[in-house]
Parts: sequence; C-alpha cells; structure tokens
Amino acid sequence: MPQREAKHALPARILNRFHARASTRAKTATAFVSHPEPRSIGLYARGKQLVAGNFLFAGSLVEDTRKSIWQIDPPSPEFAEDLHGFGWLDDLAAVGDPPARTRAQAWLWDWISLYGRGRGPGWTPELTGRRLLRWISHAIFLLHGSDKAQSDAFYRSLAQQTLFLGRRWPAARSGLPRFEALTGLLYAGLSLEGMEQHVAPAKRALAAECKARIDAEGGISTRNPEELLDVFTLLTWAAGALDDVGQKPLHDHLDAIDRITPTLRTLRHADGSLARFHGGGKGIEGRLDHALAASGVKSRMPDGLSMGYARLSAGRTSVIIDAAPPPKGRDSHDAHASTLAFELTSGRRPLIVNCGSGASFGAEWRRAGRATPSHSTLCIDGYSSARLVGGTGRRRDQIADGPSRVPVEMGHAPDGFRFQGGHDGWVGTHGLTHARTLELTHDGIGLFGEDLLVALDPPDRKRLNKRLAEALDPGILFHVRFHLHPEVDAEIDMGGTAVSLALKSGELWVLRTDGSIEMTLEPSVYLEKGRLKPRACHQVVLTSRATDEASRVRWSLAKAQDSPLHVRDLNPDLIPAVQD
Repeated sequence: MPQREAKHALPARILNRFHARASTRAKTATAFVSHPEPRSIGLYARGKQLVAGNFLFAGSLVEDTRKSIWQIDPPSPEFAEDLHGFGWLDDLAAVGDPPARTRAQAWLWDWISLYGRGRGPGWTPELTGRRLLRWISHAIFLLHGSDKAQSDAFYRSLAQQTLFLGRRWPAARSGLPRFEALTGLLYAGLSLEGMEQHVAPAKRALAAECKARIDAEGGISTRNPEELLDVFTLLTWAAGALDDVGQKPLHDHLDAIDRITPTLRTLRHADGSLARFHGGGKGIEGRLDHALAASGVKSRMPDGLSMGYARLSAGRTSVIIDAAPPPKGRDSHDAHASTLAFELTSGRRPLIVNCGSGASFGAEWRRAGRATPSHSTLCIDGYSSARLVGGTGRRRDQIADGPSRVPVEMGHAPDGFRFQGGHDGWVGTHGLTHARTLELTHDGIGLFGEDLLVALDPPDRKRLNKRLAEALDPGILFHVRFHLHPEVDAEIDMGGTAVSLALKSGELWVLRTDGSIEMTLEPSVYLEKGRLKPRACHQVVLTSRATDEASRVRWSLAKAQDSPLHVRDLNPDLIPAVQD
C-alpha cells in the first residue's frame, strides 16, 4: 500500500478496532425472528477441495490438512480477506454432507473464539457485512446438531457484529463495499431478535447509496461489469429479505434494480457470462441468470450504450464492445485501456476475449492486463490508448490520460447490424484517431471489421508528420489483436492470410484479411480469478504501418462453410478447483 494511503487507512483501522471491541458489550440476540432463504450460489467442486484441505483464495493455493482454517498463514492480505468474509461457506453448503458441515461448524466456532472479541483483520464494515450475510443465510446448516453453548456463542457474535456494523457502515468506501455493509446490516436487523432498530436506517442508507451510485442508465462509475453484478445481487437479496417479512423496499432501491437489469442483459454474453472489462471477470457461474430471474424485471435496454458498452447479437453470437472513455480518478484504479476492444461468444463457447484482470497474480500481471495490447483491439506499438500514473503517490495506478472523445453510432447494415466508433487516445502522442467499424450478419455467422488510423485536422496532421519524420523505420507500427479463449484451437491457413479457429462445440470459424497485411499467431494469456496461474492461449495479430494520414486494416471472422449452423453443445464443462 502506498505510504499516503497507509496514513489515511490507519485512523479507520483504529476506529474499527475500538468499535469492534466496544460491541462485545452488546445485548445478545437469542433467536431468529425471520430467516431469509440462502440466495448465494456456491461451487460444489470448490467445497470438496476445502474439505480435502486445499484452500484456493485470491489466486494463492495453500494445502493444509490441519483441523482449522485459521491456522493457515495467509500469503496475502486479499487471501485473509477472503477467509474472514466467509464466502467459502457457500461452497461448503453446496456440498452439504456431514464432513462439509463439520468443517464449517468447527471453523465458525474457532473464528468466534479467536476473533470474536474484536481482533483480527475481519473487523471492517464490508467484511462484517459479507460475513453476516453468510452466517444468517446458512444458519440452519451451521447450527445443526450444535449444543446450547455453541448456539449462544453464535447469537452473541451475530449481535456484536450487528452493533459494530450499525456504528461503522459509513466508514465503508462508497460503492460495492458500502452495499455489502448495508445489506449485511439489513439482513441482521430483519432476522435477529432485538436488532430491528437497524432496519429503518439501513433501508434509508441503502436507498441513498442507490441514488448516489447507480446512474440513470443503470451503470456504476467504475464501469466494471462484475462489480455491477455484485451490487445488483446484493440489492435483489435485500429486496427479497424485505419482501419475506412483508416490508417494501424504498423507491430508490427498487428503481436501481429496474435500471440495472437491462444493463446487465446488455453485458451478458450468449453463454450466460459477463463481458470481461475494466477489472471484472465473467462472474460466478449461474449468478447472473439467477440474479436477473430474482429481480422480476423483464425489460431490455433500448438500442444504444449500456454503461458505455455496445452490443451486437444475432443467432447464437454475441459481440460486446467497450464504447466509452475509461473511468477517471479514484474510479480508474482497476480500469483498463480497452476503448473499442470487443469480445465475441458463439453459443456456449467464448471465441474472442480480452486477457482479463491480472490482479490475483500480482502487481506486474495486474498492470500488464490493463494495457491496450491485452485487449482485442488496435494498438500503436509501445503505446496504450490510456496511460497510468506511476510513482508511489495516492494516485498511483489511476488513469492519467486517455480517450476523452468516443463518438459512437449504431444502426443497420445491408446484411445485419453495424457498430461504428472512434477514440482520440493517440491524438496527443501521434495525431491519430482510431475508428472501428464492426458489422454482424443477421444470422450471426459473420463479423466484418475495419480499423482505421486517421489524422483528422491540420494540427493532427502536423503532429503525425513530425512523428513520421522522427521514426527510424518507415511508418508507425501498429497491431490489431484478437485474443483467443484457451479452449480455441487455432491454426494458420491459406498461406498466412487466414487462421482457422476450432471450438469444442464442433464449430469452425475462420479469421481472414487480405494479403497486404501480415498475420501471425502468437502466444497470449487468459487471466482468470480462482486460478493458480495465467492460462496459456493464443492471439491472432494483424500488423501494419501507418505511413500517411489514413491507414486501414480490413478483416472478417466467419463460420466456415461446412460448419453447422446449429450445434447441440451438450458437453459438460468441468470446474477445476485447483488444477491449471
């Protein structure tokens, strides 16, 4: 953590510890007055790995067969946060057998014994909210077969954490951390005897946070699709818990759900996963569809942008494009230089992807994943379309400058749907604007693209000519990259003018360009949370040089003629918990 950030965090840690210890004097809750149904989705395979002593959190695997999870020495602060947030309870509950319950109960009692009096890193508002949600949701699973002393300790700790959260939720960072804190407080107030005084303040605060953080189009300022899904999930859980006891969520709460739902539908690929942009992953399997169904909202976003993303879809194919400037300031801490990058999914199979967030693999991977070459778009050699702040100050790793103008137009093409967009991310450095056109056919079997680098006005042409005069080689080198999902088998074909892309479903796609453009198949990586290391994959790279005021690359991506239009893709996907 940078020194200035550490100084700002120290008072918060002191206050958290003070209120955590003060909460031990709370009046003990003795029972549930209502019990919300478990709404979180765990992974059976990950639960079995936990029972076996394999602990995979925040990209680190610890193998430890000792009885308590709290005897582990966390390899990173993020690993410790995952432990103390108790999200792993979802996975053990998904297994649900006696060994899984025994582990869950033992680790729960150990946490209460070790940390229940205000010690340890788990006493932050967001982690306490996350923990309360799991403890309350899985209370029947946790209390099965427990004795009176254990039950009393459980209720006493719930009361302490609720009191702490009632005092400290305003200290949670605005956005997802505060939504976690407030939803946990609301759950506790609705569920626990003697804690009902927290319900009204939590409802009001949750509605106010919705009004402040969810914009008119159902987006959030970080533009992170997975973060938006996490917020949306919490809001639907909170609304469901209120409905269960006959209370109505406040207007701003319900209105936020109504606004977010069509935005998430825009960001949903054909396989049910989220588009992976700006630090977000594809989401826990099934969570997106579960949350959309739970919302009860059927509307879709009208044609146009949703949270700055454009969508083309036809047949079995979905294309999602980053069509807005990257976030700025504090909201850009995890943002990527990905303007005009796209992802394409065919049925249940991702084909064109972005590398993703490398945050769980360390600082170097995190920074690499944010650069323009890690995305499926055009990039001038050696220059991302947005630049990051360096050094060690408070603004380190925020986006310093990048595209400010991103005009977009969507409409119909003669044979399908058209996206046209541009950005000025290289105007300041090279005088060049990137313009991209994508056309998806009505049946979804073909995507045709054009990438253009152009100097639009006299100052831009002057800057470009200066760059060209200074260049050691003729022209300005640029690349158009298409990162492939790890399960895509790629092979150069037709004398280097095409690449065949085979999916596990049996579909065969072919990426083509004309012979004047150099086409190569190069190594790439797929960065995915929950993995021990980046997954190896490939990328198709089109290489050219900008030698005058307008340089163009045209390409096409289409199903091969002998590829079936309709595929029964029924092969089950295995979910490896620790293998790579």
